[in-house]
Amino acid sequence: EFEREGKPLRVKVDGQLTCSPLPERIDAALSGFGIACVPEDMVQEYIESGKLIQVLQEWCPTFPGYYLYYPSRKQHPPAFALLIDALRYTE
Repeated sequence: EFEREGKPLRVKVDGQLTCSPLPERIDAALSGFGIACVPEDMVQEYIESGKLIQVLQEWCPTFPGYYLYYPSRKQHPPAFALLIDALRYTE
C-alpha cells in the first residue's frame, strides 16, 4: 500500500509474473523480470555489485524489527532460550 501526504495512493500493477517467496522474487529481479520488494539486507551484495539498483526508496517503510510471540513459561528448552537471546541482541 502506498500513501502520499497522509492519503492512500492506489497503484495498478500489471505484469506477467507475481510470486510471494523471497528467493523467487530476488531471482526474478536478477533475471530482469521487473522490480521486487524485498528486505535490503537480503540483496545488499547485489546492490553493491551493481546487479540490482534500488528504486522507489521514498516509498519503502523502515524495518521496525522482528517480533516473536510464544507461550509464557517459566522454563524454556535451552535451544529456545538461545534463539530468544540471539534475536534480542542481534543488530
